[in-house]
Amino acid sequence: MSRMMMSYSFQRVVVAGVLALVLAAGVVGAAEAPGVLNGIDVLARDGFKVLDGAKVGLITNHTGLDVNGKSTIELINAAPNVKLVTLFSPEHGLQGIKDEHVGDSTDPLSGKKVYSLYGQTRRPTAEMLEGIDTLVFDIQDIGCRFYTYIATLGYAMEEAAKHDLRIVVLDRPNPITGTRVFGPPCDEDGKFTAYHPFPLVHGMTVGELARMFNEERKINAKLTVVPMEGWKRGMWLDETNQTWVNPSPNMRSLTQATLYPAIGLIEGCSISVGRGTDTPFEVLGAPWVDGRKLAARLNSLGLEGVRFVAYRFTPNASKYKDKECGGVQVILTDRNAFDPLETGLSIARELKLLFGDDFDIEKVNNLLFHKTTVDAVKASTGPTSYTRLWKDSVSRFLETRKKYLMYE
Repeated sequence: MSRMMMSYSFQRVVVAGVLALVLAAGVVGAAEAPGVLNGIDVLARDGFKVLDGAKVGLITNHTGLDVNGKSTIELINAAPNVKLVTLFSPEHGLQGIKDEHVGDSTDPLSGKKVYSLYGQTRRPTAEMLEGIDTLVFDIQDIGCRFYTYIATLGYAMEEAAKHDLRIVVLDRPNPITGTRVFGPPCDEDGKFTAYHPFPLVHGMTVGELARMFNEERKINAKLTVVPMEGWKRGMWLDETNQTWVNPSPNMRSLTQATLYPAIGLIEGCSISVGRGTDTPFEVLGAPWVDGRKLAARLNSLGLEGVRFVAYRFTPNASKYKDKECGGVQVILTDRNAFDPLETGLSIARELKLLFGDDFDIEKVNNLLFHKTTVDAVKASTGPTSYTRLWKDSVSRFLETRKKYLMYE
């Protein structure tokens, strides 16, 4: 058996096995499981009626699982009234383990061709879409604009409309809730890390985003969203009774997903955000950083929901590989009070004030895409609040998004 097959099979066995052990132990009663149902659970329960007679191209990865750990690939491939034709994988590949460009492959379990949407192209081409009348999207997002799975969704919707195909989105929870919205809408859009001009933390599910993309961007795709059941907007993922599955190699916990909009914001700069360590997005630093100075300055700001501890680490991959870095460990103390934009921008400001040109602050805009905010951070000489810079635009976004929300 190939290493890829073993990885894919092992992950599915582990997810299903953990749930089985919990049920056997009586920790979760049969009446209480499964908690929130994903779109794939609703689709399967209802006999795949939405896809009746469809010839499907499935855009998914290892996060495409039902609440019992069975893959969407397996479920759709086994459906008697659906024909699974082709698979498409996003960034990190079908198994979600690659931090590099991904080539086309074959799924070892279904035998289907897997076209990469993070290789030669980021859009399904006419050749890839041959024999398909319906695209299905089932991937777990994490609720941050520069996480690329939602751009893959947008591009797929555009190509579906262009080729007169249906597109069906199987909805999943926003793991960091559907109520938390932070940051400015981006100046640019259509990009892989800034597909649509909405706040960095948008508080929407992929199904809701698909509805918004379709109308606001005038894509006009033949869109169907299969909604979740049981999900409430204020739920964090650990309140859904669902299993955490790393959506990408360096996104290993709900805490990291919560911190990601803040710490990931500075990843384009000359700083390690912990890739190549056991705790990506929970640490940050560089060989030129004095962690004690940085921790003291950041803690003095009184940022809500977070504290900082001086920390030394040596990444074994990515930026500053095999070089000892000074920096800080980021401790989330109150996730509901935590403001990722004020935190991320304050970290950028203090790195610039403490360490000067060693920190290339201009590159914050590589992911923020809001020059007014970056200019304000560069001009800051001490503690300040930045939320006022995007208050009005966020209010307009919140009003616009109301008509696309599907859950209370």
